[in-house]
Amino acid sequence: MFKRKPTPTPASAVPAASAVSAEADVGRVLGDLLAKPTQESVLSASLSHAAALMGGQVRGLGILRRGQDRVGAVMGYPRELIGVALSGPWSAGRIRLLEGGARELYEANGPELAPQFDAAGMRSVGLSLVVPITDRGRHLGALLLDRVAEGGVTPQQQETVGRFAQAVGPLMGLIDGREEWRQASRQITATVVEALESRDFDALGHARAVAEVAVSLGRGIGLAGRELDELWYAATLHDLGKIQGESGHALVGANLLSGVPALNEAERGVRHHHERWDGQGEPDRLSGEDIPLYARIVAVANAYVRLGDVKRVQAQSGKALDPRLVGVLEKYDKQKGG
Repeated sequence: MFKRKPTPTPASAVPAASAVSAEADVGRVLGDLLAKPTQESVLSASLSHAAALMGGQVRGLGILRRGQDRVGAVMGYPRELIGVALSGPWSAGRIRLLEGGARELYEANGPELAPQFDAAGMRSVGLSLVVPITDRGRHLGALLLDRVAEGGVTPQQQETVGRFAQAVGPLMGLIDGREEWRQASRQITATVVEALESRDFDALGHARAVAEVAVSLGRGIGLAGRELDELWYAATLHDLGKIQGESGHALVGANLLSGVPALNEAERGVRHHHERWDGQGEPDRLSGEDIPLYARIVAVANAYVRLGDVKRVQAQSGKALDPRLVGVLEKYDKQKGG
């Protein structure tokens, strides 16, 4: 079975909460983060807790300010807004109460986004609270909290939400630093692999192409976050063992990764990417779903890149390759116009 993690469906608005302190909410956010420490998850949890501090009846956007400002989380708004690049009233870097509601959001962005805003019901918003999230002078994000019922936002609520955002800021900063390290480690890995591939002109770019397809297949079966990272490393490094030659390269590559605890799952993906669905592969003659999921995904992606034709890959379905993953590949190929 494919591994899938359920994603909660956001409510249209957070219901009114009982009295709750900013300190207690920060503790709950930290608890949430233990399971999924990403900036997007911080924003999502922060929207929920900030809305509770305002007494509920709030919808909101969590803005990530890394490069181009974009929506990183939503609460009560369509998930289609996640990833959309936006300009907005958070650029001032201070708490603001906007009595014009979403007017500044409409004015700051091109007319092409107005239909999305309208479909989300933003034009009817009459009051918004903008709360920046900063760490040591760095503007990392913001919460845009829209009141969706009659009533205002009291000075005490503004102060409480502001203190809450100040507590979240250092956590966002820590994760931002880790994200920078993650990107740097990926770049280094890709550079090393391409240096190895450059010895064989025909192989140049192969790992990058396999990783791109593999990650797309992973998303297609519901993998996310850390799982996609592990899959990317398994796909990028699947031929690392060829540094010592073609024969047994899957085992050699896995052995090279054995001393990297953070890549344990990627190591299994590398070791078993030449197993076959029918049990006739190597090195351990595993069959079916006994083959690790990442290895099955890499095998399908590798076959697709190597053969260059989805129909030739389909011929291996149920023999060398996981038939359900081949089905996911067929959908991917149609979407990319293959």
